[in-house]
Amino acid sequence: MKFGKGAFGTKSTAASGSRLSKGPGKTVLAKTLLGLLLVYLVLCVLVGWYWSRAPGITPLAPAVSAQSEAVEGAATVATVESLMSTLLNKPGGYLSNDIMPPGVWLDNMPHWEFGVLVQIRDITRAMRRDMARSQSQSAEDEDLARAEPLFHFDNKSWIMPATESEYSDGLKALNAYAGRLHTGDADFYARADNLGSWLGDVSTRLGSLSQGLSASVGQAPVTDGSRPREQTPWLEIDDVFYEARGSAWALVYLLRAVEVDFADIIAKKNAQASLQQIIRELEATQEPLWSPMVLNGGGFGLLANHSLVMANYLSRANAALIDLRRLMEQG
Repeated sequence: MKFGKGAFGTKSTAASGSRLSKGPGKTVLAKTLLGLLLVYLVLCVLVGWYWSRAPGITPLAPAVSAQSEAVEGAATVATVESLMSTLLNKPGGYLSNDIMPPGVWLDNMPHWEFGVLVQIRDITRAMRRDMARSQSQSAEDEDLARAEPLFHFDNKSWIMPATESEYSDGLKALNAYAGRLHTGDADFYARADNLGSWLGDVSTRLGSLSQGLSASVGQAPVTDGSRPREQTPWLEIDDVFYEARGSAWALVYLLRAVEVDFADIIAKKNAQASLQQIIRELEATQEPLWSPMVLNGGGFGLLANHSLVMANYLSRANAALIDLRRLMEQG
């Protein structure tokens, strides 16, 4: 009996010692995993901050100015190529379709990308529809006919096919058009009606963005019972702001290219001042945002309302744009 009791006692003590030896090991493993997780999260935050930095207003592509003097339309086409290339090759690449951290956590940059993408789509459609055709019954350019639908592909598709692959194929088609333009095998007609048609599209976009930005604050109903403007939800205010910022960024470069390719028409219509005014207003939208978030102050309160400031610049640019379009339509 004593032997049995001693045996049971020894076995119990051994099992207890085994549990004690495993306990500290599990604690160390848990702390290690927690530390690695924290390091990963910190790295994701830093990488996400770097990826969220939008390009500033700088010379977009050295080739633009070199090509612009040689061939009519080269500056516009080279600018569109550079805009799309920037979307695909900026830090972090194209983020709108990311499904893994940190890209999937980012919110502002995908909306900035969409603002740029809308302007690329509009100018590519204008080139296919008007600028590359001598008249409405002329055949459309085959390369632009391939590029435009590819740029209209779903901007959030991550596989089968991925958005980047479709946009890259569209960029190749645009490059082919640019090459043929330089060899004289493609056309670009820098006419007032062509420019005016595209300016109409731009004006519509700016008007819509201005309304979306102004909706950051509600609108009181008027006495005639008309429906008040619905206020943008608080969590979507920064989305509208960065989409407008991306759209304005792209327009600065496109209008600079227009200033080169349509120089004769602009001079003939005495429209240089109007065009320069538009560019200045849009450049002002790219000033650094010193606040860590888009503020939504109201009235003359202590906090700024960044959306209303952006809406003011876009509205002023749109007013000058309407004047410019009117000049293009005059005989």
